[in-house]
Amino acid sequence: MATSMDTTATEGDGNSPLPLLIWLSPGFPVGAFAYSHGLEWAVEAGDIVDARSLEAWLADLMEFGALRSDAVLFSAAFRSAAAADWPALIEANALAVALSPSAERRLETTAQGAAFVAAARAAWDCEPLRRLDHAPDGRIAYPIAVAAAASGHGLPLGASLEAFALAQAANLVSAALRLGPIGQTDGQKILAALLAPIRALARAAYGASLADLGGAAFRSDIAAMRHESQYSRLFRS
Repeated sequence: MATSMDTTATEGDGNSPLPLLIWLSPGFPVGAFAYSHGLEWAVEAGDIVDARSLEAWLADLMEFGALRSDAVLFSAAFRSAAAADWPALIEANALAVALSPSAERRLETTAQGAAFVAAARAAWDCEPLRRLDHAPDGRIAYPIAVAAAASGHGLPLGASLEAFALAQAANLVSAALRLGPIGQTDGQKILAALLAPIRALARAAYGASLADLGGAAFRSDIAAMRHESQYSRLFRS
C-alpha cells in the first residue's frame, strides 16, 4: 500500500483538482439526493437514531462496506484509464455493477453513473468517458464514471479519492438530515469527525487492486434489501 498520495497541485497547474468540486457538488445533475443507500430503512428500524449511531454507521461503511469497495473500484478504474487499458476499465465497471448486493443498490450506482457520464460528456468529454460506451448493457457504475473523468483530465488520484469518498459521506449525511434523526449542526460535526477515516480510506485505496475488494457490512446490505419493500419511502434506495 502506498504511504503517500498526490493530493495537491501547484497554483496555475492545469491538473488542479478544481473540476472535482463541480463534479461532486450537489448541483451536478446525477440525482444523488434521491438515494439513501438503505439509511431510510435503518432509521425506521432504529439502527440509526442520533448523530452517534449515524457516525458509527458511516465509519463502518468506509472500513467494511460499500464506500470502501467503491474507493477500491475507483482506484482500479482510474489507473486503467490512465494506462489506456480499456478492457481493464470495462472489466472494473462490470465488476462494480455485479457487486451490487441488491436491486436498489444497482439502481443507485448505475443511474448515477449514467447521469454523470451524460453530463460530463456534454461539458468535460475525454477518451475514458467515451470508452465507457462499451459497457455491457450500457450500465456504468458511478465510481467508475467519476474515476474515468478524473483520470481522463489528468487529475491526481489521491485528491480524487478523497473528494469522491467525502461526497459519498456528505450525501448520506444529507439523507439523514431529511429523515430526521440529526440536525444540521450534527451533520457538520459528523463530517468533521469523518475526515480522518476518509483520508485513511483514500490512502488504502490508492495502492489497492481489485484483489483487495471485500466487505462485511451485512446490516447495510440488509437495509438496502428491506428498503425495497418499505411501506412509506422518501428515497429510491
